[in-house]
Amino acid sequence: METRKVQVTGGSTFTVSIPKGWATENGIEAGDRVEFHPEGDSLLLSPRTAEDTVEGTVDITDLEGAELMRTVFTLYVSGFDIINLEATRVTPDQRRTVRDATQGLVGLEVIEETGDRVVLQDLLDSSELSIHNAITRMRLVSITMLQDAVTALVENDDDLATDVIERDDDVDRLWFMISRVFRSALRNPSTAADIGLPRETCFDYHSSARQLERVADHAAKIGNHALELGEIPDEVAAALEDLHAESADIVEMAMDALLEDDGSEATRLGNNAREHVREIDQHTREVDDLIRDMDAERAQQLSLVVDSLSRSADYGGNIAETALQKAAPRPEN
Repeated sequence: METRKVQVTGGSTFTVSIPKGWATENGIEAGDRVEFHPEGDSLLLSPRTAEDTVEGTVDITDLEGAELMRTVFTLYVSGFDIINLEATRVTPDQRRTVRDATQGLVGLEVIEETGDRVVLQDLLDSSELSIHNAITRMRLVSITMLQDAVTALVENDDDLATDVIERDDDVDRLWFMISRVFRSALRNPSTAADIGLPRETCFDYHSSARQLERVADHAAKIGNHALELGEIPDEVAAALEDLHAESADIVEMAMDALLEDDGSEATRLGNNAREHVREIDQHTREVDDLIRDMDAERAQQLSLVVDSLSRSADYGGNIAETALQKAAPRPEN
């Protein structure tokens, strides 16, 4: 850490020098402009950069299938605006994989294809993206998926179960978008200014979005079990619906706490959600007792459903913890 003395020039203007080493490393010369970003009681300084796009290039010659798809996801989340995927020869399978990957990412499109290259570009500006709207949408979709997954199970509705599984892609798409904007905000203070949120809030939303993504994953798992189980006893169905209601209430209460601007109310909601998590274990044991005497295969699948509902409650508890931290008083420097 280096310190500088604030001086007054011209009788009314405060000035402060910047470390020469930092200026040299960032290509700052006399006459150049730098950017100041107010953030609470702090002031962040960064080099003033032209609004150029960030471009990256990857050799995909030896990448196929899931590995190639993960590469595209990683480059997108890392913040590249233009992604050049190059190979000696891009195969039809690689092109299909790349197109499938872009369909799972908000704003990313194929803008050029040649025999040895596929170029992708993010067509959305960060200022057009709202983490708040995205996490609100994630909340709605994941909670609805969980409800529909349990309904599909107890009503033996294969069409609804299949629909739940397919909706998991919608949640993943929002999760990748939030991750991209969050990492950009960490790297560039101007991004945080563009989206209108402090970086601490971006962190809280990113952490909570991860929990919602996991809730959606477990809803999809329940949907898969629903396709295999067929009809289940009424007593077990009723118990699962009750357990689902409690788990969903925890997630809803925790998200209310996270999005609540009033610190006292957010703290009350967060603590209530945490208290309800502690009660879930007893209810899961009661459901486990009901399915213990069923045939082994069905009992095992139903126990996995119970586990998914219990874990969803735990994820709600994690969101509540984040909400409590967000609502807590900030220490003064």
